[in-house]
Amino acid sequence: MRDPPVQNTSFTDFKLNGFYSLGDLRPFLFIPFFLMFSLAITANSLLIYLIISQRSLHSPMYILIGLMGVVDLLLPVFFVPNMLLNFLFNWSGISLTACLIQMFCLHFVGTFQTTLLLCMALDRYFAICKPLYYHKYKEISNFLKFVFAPVIRNALLIVIIVSLAGRLSFCATNVIDHCFCEHMALVQLACGDISINNIVGLLTVFFVPATDFILITASYVVIFTSVFKSGETRMKALHTCITHLIVLSVALTSAMIAFLSYRIRNDISSNNRIVISVMYLCFPSCFNPIIYGWRTKEIRQMFLKFIKNKLYPLK
Repeated sequence: MRDPPVQNTSFTDFKLNGFYSLGDLRPFLFIPFFLMFSLAITANSLLIYLIISQRSLHSPMYILIGLMGVVDLLLPVFFVPNMLLNFLFNWSGISLTACLIQMFCLHFVGTFQTTLLLCMALDRYFAICKPLYYHKYKEISNFLKFVFAPVIRNALLIVIIVSLAGRLSFCATNVIDHCFCEHMALVQLACGDISINNIVGLLTVFFVPATDFILITASYVVIFTSVFKSGETRMKALHTCITHLIVLSVALTSAMIAFLSYRIRNDISSNNRIVISVMYLCFPSCFNPIIYGWRTKEIRQMFLKFIKNKLYPLK
């Protein structure tokens, strides 16, 4: 009777095989994801340019929208080019170090989607409920106080979960059933105990998106109560709030489905799980700049002016 093989080595190189079950149809995935990537890069770059170039947009509200554009620009850059090459040429190899770096970049930058929405909710709170204090809030020194703490929180938590993932041993398989290095997609390949990774992952979800969601909800409850008490005098101020609620609902729903699909027993197929994860990162990057650009009057006017100057430069 043969002795079982001794598993005393850990893989340091992996293969990303997302949508591998599609076989010969897999290269055709290049087309939709390339179109979404192009839209995300173009739309967010234009949004950032408009906000930087127009002094009238240099207020906390528009700076936060610009920062959201930076987040939505960076997220697809971190994984889509590599994913597209994988679809076309089957370039699926990635080292553990590169995988951990990609994981950190995606999760660290991704945490700022809800955090920035929280900052936007606070901005609307001061503008609508505390208008006399809004000019003080708009000062850069005070504005940065609201940004500094979430940055430290997000960075600390993501460093912890990535560090814990890097300490695991991967001796069973080196095939990651995903298109990028998602935290649980890698961790579930470990041959040791991963309970601490699960716990820290759950704590990260509680302290980042869940906490942000609770604070955002509280802010909007106060905002809507204040507006309804004041009658129609502040109704126009709700226009931006509605935009935030739309983006928040889509972002949180897709994020929680993607997160819980790895931790709760379910019938979601591998391909569907990957689609949810990729859409969570790609869809906001594609549609956030369009939503904000169209629903925010000042940005829409600057965009139309920009297009007019490009089409009729001499007029």
